[in-house]
Amino acid sequence: MSVFLYTLLIFQLHTKAEKPLCQMMGDPKYPLLSKDGDVNIGALFSVHSIEILPSFKYTKKPQLLSCSSVSLRDFRMAQTMIFAIEEINRSQSLLPNVSVGYRIYDTCGSRMSSMSATMALMNGPEFTAVDRCNGQSPIHAIIGETESSGTVILSRTTGPFKIPVISPSASCECLSNRKDYPSFFRTIASDYHQSRALAYIIKHFGWSWVGAVNTDNDYGNNGMTIFLNTAQEEGICVEYSVKFYRTEPDKLQKVVDTIKKSTAKVIVAFLTSSEMYNLLEELSIQNITGLQMIGVEGWITAKSLITPNSFHVLGGSLGFAVRKNDIEGFAGYVIKAFWETVFPCSQVERNSFQYAVNCSIYQDLLLLKNYNEDVPEQRYSSNVYKAVYAVAHSLHNLLMCKKQAGCEKGLNIQPQQVVEALKKVDFTVKMGDRVWFDSTGATVAQYEVVNWQKDSNGSIQFKAVGYYDASLPPDQRFVLNTQNIIWAGGQAEKPRSVCSDSCPPGTRKAAQKGRPVCCYDCIPCAEGEISNETDSNNCKQCPGEYWSNAEKNKCVLKAVEFLSFTEVMGIVLVFFSLFGAGLTVLMAILFYSKKDTPIIKANNSELSFLLLFSLALCFLCSLTFIGRPTEWSCVLRHTAFGITFVLCISCVLGKTIVVLMAFKATLPGSNIIKWFGPAQQRLSVLALTLIQVLICVLWLKISPPFPYKNLKYYNEKIVLECSLGSTIGFWALLGYIGLLAVLCFILAFLARKLPDNFNEAKFITFSMLIFCAVWITFIPSYVSPPGKFTVAVEIFAILASSFGLLFCIFVPKCYIILCKPEQNTKQHLMGKVSI
Repeated sequence: MSVFLYTLLIFQLHTKAEKPLCQMMGDPKYPLLSKDGDVNIGALFSVHSIEILPSFKYTKKPQLLSCSSVSLRDFRMAQTMIFAIEEINRSQSLLPNVSVGYRIYDTCGSRMSSMSATMALMNGPEFTAVDRCNGQSPIHAIIGETESSGTVILSRTTGPFKIPVISPSASCECLSNRKDYPSFFRTIASDYHQSRALAYIIKHFGWSWVGAVNTDNDYGNNGMTIFLNTAQEEGICVEYSVKFYRTEPDKLQKVVDTIKKSTAKVIVAFLTSSEMYNLLEELSIQNITGLQMIGVEGWITAKSLITPNSFHVLGGSLGFAVRKNDIEGFAGYVIKAFWETVFPCSQVERNSFQYAVNCSIYQDLLLLKNYNEDVPEQRYSSNVYKAVYAVAHSLHNLLMCKKQAGCEKGLNIQPQQVVEALKKVDFTVKMGDRVWFDSTGATVAQYEVVNWQKDSNGSIQFKAVGYYDASLPPDQRFVLNTQNIIWAGGQAEKPRSVCSDSCPPGTRKAAQKGRPVCCYDCIPCAEGEISNETDSNNCKQCPGEYWSNAEKNKCVLKAVEFLSFTEVMGIVLVFFSLFGAGLTVLMAILFYSKKDTPIIKANNSELSFLLLFSLALCFLCSLTFIGRPTEWSCVLRHTAFGITFVLCISCVLGKTIVVLMAFKATLPGSNIIKWFGPAQQRLSVLALTLIQVLICVLWLKISPPFPYKNLKYYNEKIVLECSLGSTIGFWALLGYIGLLAVLCFILAFLARKLPDNFNEAKFITFSMLIFCAVWITFIPSYVSPPGKFTVAVEIFAILASSFGLLFCIFVPKCYIILCKPEQNTKQHLMGKVSI
């Protein structure tokens, strides 16, 4: 059995080797419009948009496919191609002695018909006379298809044979891959530019929350991918991205449900006119209006979308459209010359083919014979015109045409040669546009921005409101005239489409968990931080001496705090300071006027006057603590305080010792008083005070106090204070005062019960008790956070201790001098002295 099969196979191979005949399976497919020439250009257009399939009962041979529903756009493309070829054939400068023919096939919007037409273009409808395949393509270039998905199939089919394909409207970025599509060209820009421009226009209008829907094919998927990537780069959030195809009603319903549930008021519709028509119908049925549509060249200027209810949904739509170009003479050609000279069923005898013409397939086209009102609005016709001329210029160069001598007809032009020639073409058509192809086989991106508007008659118009030109510098590419735009639903006010409102200055954005970055909460900046721009991601920390204002949008200088002379607390303290000093002076005057009385003499008048002097200085030194700290005031306040208080305590200590010595001297045989007479008293006071002066000198020499802006304890204000410099020096000064005060208190306490009608020791004891109590309570307040209240506490301690000394030591004497003069006698003072 295996031997038999092997023998049969060898026999078949031998038979094929002897006679390699080309055999056509099925009926040939004929072009819709054609004309033979020295060189021929093929074309695939969806002149009809609906394909009617025959009945497949498998009982007889099926009939040929038929088509219906004329696509006016593609029919005008076919007419434009023929118009351009006839211009070239009449030209004396372009292919002067070479006739250009054409074969235009109708794909009926069907992939099956498109593939059949592609094979017919590559092989021709009939075989050569010798019934053999000669390997030569009957056409030199193919213009088409009009949709990206169909063009992908066409380019992949013709690619291995190096047949150039030039599309007037296939804009998918996928076709820019020269590795996969080395012989593909197009007279329209790649969607790379359009997709990015969609993101730019959305950002321009401040929309950060959009929906996206696209056709589920190469055109829509590639375009939407580029848009989504660009939107992410530009900070635009896409709430949803859905897709469907014209033959998928279930998916369309899901798309509409998604749109209905969404909060985005702007929709980017990367659709062809067919899908947009289906979406429009469904949105109209469910009465979904008020959405701002952003469209692409595939549907934004499609006349088929203009229906009685379409403006309710698409009114105010914005989108990018191919620029309109008026082809001179074309409007008259489509209503006269075309039908008289080209259309097959107008003059059958003149346009006889090698096959019978079935005029029934042209009947629906005859309805357009006297109609040309759409011609000015046709945007792709000029691209077909440019494509035809690009092929003609390539052939012109390959045939080495010269104006006088003509072209060399004997040359055998291969499709690969045409591909290479197309890469080099650079010419200008009569509309003024320059035609050349970049490294990807595309032309420069130039779009009009159009807006769906109604004119005074209520008819829908596609009004140009701007443009995008990729050939211009980046800052000049995108221009919009926003004043002329009508928005969604015919409104004059631009719609808002944001997930979250903009965060005003003084706040920052905080992303909402699990949601896109455009959905956020506005969080007020913390104290000391600001944001001075809208939608700030972070708050900025104010510099050291600055603080945020109430609105948190500006750094202002911090409030400076110090105890001033003008505020109430400062005025009160100044009053008591001057009052104390004045009272001390009055007492000194009183004592001086009564210096010869016994009560003054009995209590060491010299030390009393020195004590009053030191108390006056103590009262006045408190004034150095009030006002803005300066270098001199900081040095003066601490040294003056330390020295005057030591002088004061030294005098009190001297008086205490004098009391003790006085009573000891009354004892029989005691001569102790001579060891502590007036001279010794003055020396002791001087010596004790000099020790404090020495401490102050060392302190000022090593590390003196200085004015300091304290930023540590309070964020909202600057505390102007006097830094101690050396804390050891300060505490040595304060400790020395405390040592003398404690010593004085102990001695006075011991002498409090000595007999006398006026024993000064008990008053000194009480004054020292007040003094120590005040300064002990001062210490915790002093080490607390700094500020004017701390300074006020220090002043209060100075005044309180000074008033304590003044009142306890001198007021009783003043009372006797002024109110009880009868007691101001030597007899009274010594009446109870025990011997």
